[in-house]
Amino acid sequence: MILEETNLVGNVYFSNYFRWQGHCREHFLAERAPGVLRALHEDFAMVTVSSRCDFLAELYAGDQVEVRMSLGAREANKVTMLFDYYRLQGGTAQLMARGEQTIACMRRTAEGMEPVDAPEELAEALRPYERETVLAVARSV
Repeated sequence: MILEETNLVGNVYFSNYFRWQGHCREHFLAERAPGVLRALHEDFAMVTVSSRCDFLAELYAGDQVEVRMSLGAREANKVTMLFDYYRLQGGTAQLMARGEQTIACMRRTAEGMEPVDAPEELAEALRPYERETVLAVARSV
């Protein structure tokens, strides 16, 4: 983590946890479903419909943080991702926060947005991770 991600007190500002959720999700897509990323430049959209984070302890400048993403649920056009935030210190990982984000798969049309099933590439990429960690992204504060 870097200093700009902290507030005047020195702890990580809450909005950064949500930004890290997005980074983790985008890393997953880039590594395991790159066609979905390309489709975002066309008529496909992934719309965040909800996002939350429960803070268990504070992170500070200088902490090394790992964000682990796993699949929470998958419906026709919605995917819920779970996020665990760990402080890495001295060979141990301490759970610091838990988050959740639900996205809806949509298509842009002349009339507006309409729901569509998750692309097959995304569904295939998610299948192996229905109860396991999908991706871990580490960073320093």
